[in-house]
Amino acid sequence: MRAILLASACVTAIVVSATPAQAQSTAPESTAPATGQEDATDASGNDIIVTATRRNERIQDVPLSITAFSQEQLTEKGIVGFEGIARETPGIVLNRPTQNFNNFTARGIATNGYNANLQSSVAVYIDELPVSTIGNTTVVDPNLFDVERVEFLRGPQGTLFGSGSLSGAMRILTKSPNLHDFDYSALADIGLTGSDSLRQRYNVMVNVPVVTDKLAIRGVGFYRHEDGYLDNVGTGVHNSNKLVDWGGRLVALWRPTDRLSIKLLGSYENSDPKDSSLTSPSLGREKRVSDQPDRFTGKQTVINGTLDYEFDFARLTSSSTYSKFDQRFWVDLAGTFAPGSFPGAPIAFGLDANGYDKVFVQETRLVSSLDGPLQFTLGGFYLHRRRDVDYFYRSSLPFLQARGLTGLPDQYYQKQYTHSISEELAGFGELTYRFSSKFWLTGGMRYGRTSAQGFTEAGGYLATAFGQNYFTYSLLNIPVKFDTFTPYAAVTGVKASGSKPSWKASASFKPTDSVTTYATFSTGFRAPIVNAFAGRASLVNPNDIIIPNGASSDDLKSYEIGAKSRFLNGLVTINLAAYLIDWSNIQAQANRVSDSVQFATNIGGARSKGFEVEMGIIPAKGVFLGLNAAYNDSKITKLSATEAAISGAVLGHRLSAPRLQGALYASYGFDLGNDTRANLAVNAQYVGSYNSSFPNTPGAPTVRLVTFGETDEFVNTNLTFGLKRGDISAQLYVENLFDDHSVTYIHPEAFLVSRFGTLRPRTIGIRLGYGL
Repeated sequence: MRAILLASACVTAIVVSATPAQAQSTAPESTAPATGQEDATDASGNDIIVTATRRNERIQDVPLSITAFSQEQLTEKGIVGFEGIARETPGIVLNRPTQNFNNFTARGIATNGYNANLQSSVAVYIDELPVSTIGNTTVVDPNLFDVERVEFLRGPQGTLFGSGSLSGAMRILTKSPNLHDFDYSALADIGLTGSDSLRQRYNVMVNVPVVTDKLAIRGVGFYRHEDGYLDNVGTGVHNSNKLVDWGGRLVALWRPTDRLSIKLLGSYENSDPKDSSLTSPSLGREKRVSDQPDRFTGKQTVINGTLDYEFDFARLTSSSTYSKFDQRFWVDLAGTFAPGSFPGAPIAFGLDANGYDKVFVQETRLVSSLDGPLQFTLGGFYLHRRRDVDYFYRSSLPFLQARGLTGLPDQYYQKQYTHSISEELAGFGELTYRFSSKFWLTGGMRYGRTSAQGFTEAGGYLATAFGQNYFTYSLLNIPVKFDTFTPYAAVTGVKASGSKPSWKASASFKPTDSVTTYATFSTGFRAPIVNAFAGRASLVNPNDIIIPNGASSDDLKSYEIGAKSRFLNGLVTINLAAYLIDWSNIQAQANRVSDSVQFATNIGGARSKGFEVEMGIIPAKGVFLGLNAAYNDSKITKLSATEAAISGAVLGHRLSAPRLQGALYASYGFDLGNDTRANLAVNAQYVGSYNSSFPNTPGAPTVRLVTFGETDEFVNTNLTFGLKRGDISAQLYVENLFDDHSVTYIHPEAFLVSRFGTLRPRTIGIRLGYGL
């Protein structure tokens, strides 16, 4: 039935594409990755404009490694989330164990792909809101429809984007209302994974000028219903990892004068995966196991007000954002105790953590518009985040009944309520002086203070019987009635704080109009971290490690040289970058062996070096060839015996990033009659294998970590054929053409039985668009 539905949609697409167009499109006939390659597809020679430096600049003039995507390019390539962005950006890996768990690695700066308890090393912004956070938290994979642009900045961006941009920053810039014209667009995507997993994605936008040239409103809505493709043999659910995701945003723009504009934005997204996408290959292809579904859900509400005022010499921007994020982090921890490790093992053991974030962000910037050689950017930034997390440790009702464990009010034997408060206050600025049209210097600094403090709230309980907890009786297989419920006392944790500057200096030289070269030095750091269970002993083995207070800030120094060039009237574009990065006092994740409690700590240092290349070539009319490639060598270079013991790291060990990766994109556009344009495209991504984590066991440095492994080397190929007539478009696609099931992620922690992330199986589908 679902295959019939998909086939019907394909027939409809062919019919629609052959009908007379209702409007004419001004979109370019062929589209290339906006990394400078867009120059090659634009007959006028115009460059894509980015705002990576907080001012409008040609991407080829910015002394940074930047990859940018317009909405047209996202649609053409079928990019709807983070996976597609990583595929098209050199030096970037997306570690994605499951929906709503996304960690980017840029230029090899990662100790593992999970980053539990750690701030992400790549900052992710939606407009002015940083959405990458610290700790075990879901991060909603935002819907990329009706965006102005997505920019990925590689290398530390601490000067303009703060403490989370240790190795890069990704910016999702949504479209503002059009004050002049009524407009609307829509995109529907229906696909089939395997034989019975239907994927449905629907998006719509409407733009209404209320008062022409003065006031307009833009509304966007989306709905995704994607059947899963994994079977959970523990819960007995077929296609268990289904996703239901819906939401929208409403934006109002008021421009009472030519100098003043005020924008108000409200958005909401509810992302609800019904189970994890991590697999157990030992059970067979596309199988996983857990006693209850692992849930990583998120509900995000964002309210923003942005004011822009044009002075004669500069633009003033004030952006105020409030966001609320409710999440579930429910995970089966049964893998902590393997069969045979205790008489009663394995046991029912899980964590249902409910998190509630409230964040306020204020940023104010003054960006010059002077005619002379001097340009400046000055600004201030403030962030306040309160995160409440309720930790509910569970058994299961069938397990309790089977083992004769009674007295609990429900399946939870331990409940603890906590919250943390973190703040960041910073001032920043950049100066650029142009000595001539061929040579300019840029210097920047950000001085910030960050703090974080954790609190245990009074209440909750730990269930015991005769002074012993749940682990004692379940692991030894002894029936008992729990009769004591000891509440937790309120505890105020140690406040961790740090303040330090971030620096940037670059020199740019433009020997010809078609070539820009640069050399850049920049620094980055992450905020200090407070461990949620600092000072806590293990309930399983009191002699195991006592959880430390937290981790102090790490430091990163980056040296980069690069060249951006365009030749033959835009037919050939080549961008190159080489870098050397020194990373010291590294924030690293560790796990207590006896009970799998995670904590953050610091270890010595690492060095990462490599190069990246992006190329775009038009060898003939309608033909485009694009290539991106990256080589990286990153490894631990400094480590004490104590640091090795607590983290499991080894001197000389390669960090969690592939040595070689790249992607090839080829498209051919041609006319079908006078009014219809066709486009055939293929995209192949190569990613080399890389380490899942440090190789040894924290707390037992001579013992190999049982979960250590290497991801698979893989090539993922996508194929598309599209038709466009006026504003109407249709595109047939095949994702993962060769149905590759390579392991792309290995979870570093033993508590998960299903720990392997794989490519989504072959998916065949159709996209129908209007006004794109």
